[in-house]
Amino acid sequence: MITTQGLTKVYRSRGREVTALDGVDLHVREGEVFGVIGQSGAGKSSLIRCVNLLERPTRGTVTVDGVDLTALAGRGPRAGKELRAARSRIGMVFQHFNLLSSRTVQDNIELPLEILGKSGRERSAKALELLDLVGLADKARAYPAQLSGGQKQRVGIARALAGDPKVLLSDEATSALDPETTRSVLQLLRDLNRQLGLTVLLITHEMDVVKTVCDSAALMEHGRVVESGTVGELLAAPGSELAAALFPVGGEASGDDRTVVDVTFHGQTTTRPVISQLSRTYNIDISILGAAMDTVGGKQVGRMRMELPGRYEDNVVPIGFLREQGLQVDVHDGVPEGADAAPVLVKDGGSQ
Repeated sequence: MITTQGLTKVYRSRGREVTALDGVDLHVREGEVFGVIGQSGAGKSSLIRCVNLLERPTRGTVTVDGVDLTALAGRGPRAGKELRAARSRIGMVFQHFNLLSSRTVQDNIELPLEILGKSGRERSAKALELLDLVGLADKARAYPAQLSGGQKQRVGIARALAGDPKVLLSDEATSALDPETTRSVLQLLRDLNRQLGLTVLLITHEMDVVKTVCDSAALMEHGRVVESGTVGELLAAPGSELAAALFPVGGEASGDDRTVVDVTFHGQTTTRPVISQLSRTYNIDISILGAAMDTVGGKQVGRMRMELPGRYEDNVVPIGFLREQGLQVDVHDGVPEGADAAPVLVKDGGSQ
């Protein structure tokens, strides 16, 4: 549904150049919720603004629903008729709501329909339908100043849906909200994704957002995508930075003659007593250094760091046992070269 190829954005000011996006390749499948996560300055906001051509890319292409938006952009600073029509099928939700204080809630939602030339009756019917959809049917005549932050963001979402878009872009839509309100807004986005078949691309710096609603995710650093894939793939990939950030576990080996492994549980393995079976089967004492368990995409997922007695060579069979049980095992430092070969995550657009 959304594809970028070689997407590059260079800002020029007073003789200086700043590269915000550096050859970004991204693919968001139809009907999924895709999260782009990264620290401030990673290029996330530039990416989402280039997806709907609010920012014109320096190089590269952006294709949305089979339409190459960069080919429609032209050379002038103003968007042409074809690009404006393509943009109308892309909804945008902003961090700070961007509501007009002088307009009622209903009037704010009607604004994009007014721009599209819809009649007053059509605008009113659509706005009331959307207010009901986002749970604010009783707020049509209220003004933004009378709403809470969460309610304002729901109005922003309703306004973004006014043109019946196939794609919804969310730029840090929950970062100004408290945790409880954040959860309700994220649940609304997930519900809309399922009810309307919306493809959602959301930008965030919060790992909980990825845990709560995302089917797939990408990690950005310094204007580049360094990891991407479904959340399940990322959690199962040895050495994944995203997986480690989603489920941080700590702990170091107590001595040189110990083997430390990170074990990822997902699906049915989360409810099976695999670790106790390992201890009994091989008569070994296992130390749990750290553990984290949560629900991701409606499924329970966990990571555990544990220490096994002996060096890696002494634990090849126990580690093999864990993998036979369907667990992802990532062995830490001290492994002989080539001894723990396993497929790793796709990074920087290439296979490793």
